[in-house]
Amino acid sequence: MNPKSPNTTTLLSSVRTFCSLQLQGNAKVFGIAALLLSLWLFMSLTVPGSFLLSNNIENLLRRTALFGILGIGVAFVIITSGIDLSIGSIVCLAGCLLALFLAVDYEPFDVQSVVDVRATEQSVVIAGRVDSFKAGDQVRYFGGRRARNLMATVTEVEPISFRDESGGNIEATEIRLDQAPSNNDTYGKLAKFYAITAFQHANDTGEVESPATITLAGDHSQLAFRDQVTLVHPKSGLKQISVQEISINRGETVVTLKTELGSKFTADWVAIPIERRQRMPIAAGVTLVLVIGLGLGCLHGLLVTKLGLQPFVVTLCGLLVYRGISRRLVNDQVQGFGNEYNESLSALAQGKWEWAEGGFGVPYPFFILIFLGFCAAVFLNRTVWGRYMQALGRNVEATRYSGVNTDRMTVLAYMACTGLATIGGMLFALDSNSVSPSSFGSFFELHAIAAAVLGGCSLRGGEGGILGVLIGTAVMQTLNNMIVLEGISDTLEDAVIGLVLLLGVIADVLFKRIVARRRARAEARRAAS
Repeated sequence: MNPKSPNTTTLLSSVRTFCSLQLQGNAKVFGIAALLLSLWLFMSLTVPGSFLLSNNIENLLRRTALFGILGIGVAFVIITSGIDLSIGSIVCLAGCLLALFLAVDYEPFDVQSVVDVRATEQSVVIAGRVDSFKAGDQVRYFGGRRARNLMATVTEVEPISFRDESGGNIEATEIRLDQAPSNNDTYGKLAKFYAITAFQHANDTGEVESPATITLAGDHSQLAFRDQVTLVHPKSGLKQISVQEISINRGETVVTLKTELGSKFTADWVAIPIERRQRMPIAAGVTLVLVIGLGLGCLHGLLVTKLGLQPFVVTLCGLLVYRGISRRLVNDQVQGFGNEYNESLSALAQGKWEWAEGGFGVPYPFFILIFLGFCAAVFLNRTVWGRYMQALGRNVEATRYSGVNTDRMTVLAYMACTGLATIGGMLFALDSNSVSPSSFGSFFELHAIAAAVLGGCSLRGGEGGILGVLIGTAVMQTLNNMIVLEGISDTLEDAVIGLVLLLGVIADVLFKRIVARRRARAEARRAAS
């Protein structure tokens, strides 16, 4: 009796046929996946104590996710036989714009700008008619160029005419103090401070925890959550503490603070209420940055399609222009987010989903990568526009003669690239919590292009898939991780990227030749039969 029934034979034949087709259609993907697994196995055997640490795996996943988003974007352009060298500069521009749009300033509620400091007359001059100060108010002068910070009491307020730097007379208010400023000046600020009538240190030792509180003289109902109070002592300096909540009690303001007052805090300290001023809501800032990124992609596509410029030239110019704009926007100064968004937007880039507190967790950017990768794969493989893009990369003229609007598809590809680069740039900025415009995002375009080519995207266009790009990104980041853990000089990182890119192009050429030979042989056999 034959142990293999006809049904079993048919099933095995079907499985073999399926595997053969998959290997033929996804040979590059299987090859790069095998390389990735080999690298993981090698590092698990050589440096298991470092590579298998949860922190290292989390970092590897996070870096793969961030660079993978860039790789998906550049894959759209490469598939249409284009190239985008401006990705790194767009990452920098997106980070700088996000930092600018979401910048937070803190100013005292009752602050006024000083235009003249008169040491001999024990007074300061404020432009305009100001009625927020009166005799008996306690004020702090600060921020002068020559005069030192000063805490004093207002003795008299008088409207005057003041001659400004241009020689014209303007209305002003002279505020006389009970103490003389240390020097004459033409700059600074004047703000009221208020006595602290009571305070309570934080208590976290008992059954019921209680936060630190201070009680300010007067009604300060304008204070809100995330505002601050500046606590000032004539000799001990100052400290700024965020506000958790406030309540009004018998004409005084009880302020609950986010952090402890400190052991040196006494009743001699005074407080200045500080308002938190955020330039834009988070949603508006993120949306505006994304719109700008998409607009730049649209510009790239129009320059390529309408003016007939080479993608290499357009995006190389973009690389230089966007870097220069970024540096000019922020005066070449490092921009940061501080701790303003630690519990909101920054958590999207820095946070992770944990199974148990303090244990291994999957970084949130990895989930973003999976979502974007899924959407991109569906678009390329399951929509008519994705098929148009792949056809465009294989043969532009044939695709155009088929009735496809090739210009529109090209513009769409560049918009997808810059849009994803913008998303990646914002995540990179939030992850590092700072942006240095001179170096942020440098050579990121090479990481993205190398990952895409390594993952099966042909620089000639018409070929490539999202899964291969993601695996290629993982290989690139694993190689970088190996350089660090194996103790190899980090100066070789760029050399590794260059070699990987070169090997990817060589493999692409060899693969095309092998496929062409097999196709020619198959056609010859059919012709002979």
